[in-house]
Amino acid sequence: MKAYWIAHVDVKDTEIYGQYAKLATQAIESHGGEFLARGGRFEVMEGNVKARNVIAVFPSMEDALACYHSDIYGEALKHSKVSSDRDVMILEGV
Repeated sequence: MKAYWIAHVDVKDTEIYGQYAKLATQAIESHGGEFLARGGRFEVMEGNVKARNVIAVFPSMEDALACYHSDIYGEALKHSKVSSDRDVMILEGV
């Protein structure tokens, strides 16, 4: 069953966040992930949101979790934590 990695992000430092994005892309792609949405246009219908939104799909929940806990994504997180405010979840599809 597919899994969806959903992130809502406010970027505070674009240069450092760019380093995160480069490493995160490598980690996601190496675990079979594919971006469905990445920072595109959106319209808020209800609730609170952040300025940047990302959705990636993985072949399975296990693949998505393995990506998040991988060494390369761990390196990416070092850049993200100092350059952004994020909400991230991994959701199993139906």
